[in-house]
Amino acid sequence: MLTRKQHELIRFIQVRLEETGISPSFEEMKEALDLKSKSGVHRLISALEERGFIRRLPNRARALEVLKQPEDVGQRPVAANSNSTTPALKTPPARPQPANDVIEIPLHGRIAAGVPIEAMEGQSMLPVPAALLGPGEHYALEVSGDSMMDAGILDGDYALIRRTNTARDGEIVVALVRGEEATLKYLHRDHGKIRLDPANAAYEPQIYGAREVEVQGKLAGLLRRYH
Repeated sequence: MLTRKQHELIRFIQVRLEETGISPSFEEMKEALDLKSKSGVHRLISALEERGFIRRLPNRARALEVLKQPEDVGQRPVAANSNSTTPALKTPPARPQPANDVIEIPLHGRIAAGVPIEAMEGQSMLPVPAALLGPGEHYALEVSGDSMMDAGILDGDYALIRRTNTARDGEIVVALVRGEEATLKYLHRDHGKIRLDPANAAYEPQIYGAREVEVQGKLAGLLRRYH
């Protein structure tokens, strides 16, 4: 079951697509739903995407397609003296055009791609193209070190992290070690131990007891600045 705001958002997106063939921008959606920030729109879109109601078109920043609708969505309001209903809105043939939206996510200091260091040094906000983020809650960490360079993660990059406490073997995670230090590594479980593997032959794997490591997120993307 969708929330009222999710209903309002999918109705607004579908009506705009039918009328113009272009998906609304984050700013337009924020104003239409009377939300305080674009991050609220991002959360609603992620929820609708997870439930299979909409999808983001590939290679198009925040271009949306409505895949299905709840039964009471897709009908325009009916006049009080009318006994008829309007047929469900149809997805327009025109393909949506990109809307270049940016959202801000928390930036939690620096994280080592070599020896573990404290990751949560404080908090500021980092503007990120919304197209780089998928469903879920995200935060960013500035990478320090070169132990993940063979995975394309370089010193000074911003690692975009999807917040989660679970991960599969072989995924790149933010691992909190002994409740104090965090590092960005490949995760492997090995005979009751946790092995954190670098992506640089100059570094050795780090092996800990299963209770010494806590997953705090998975790598979702990278942001790199060129100077």
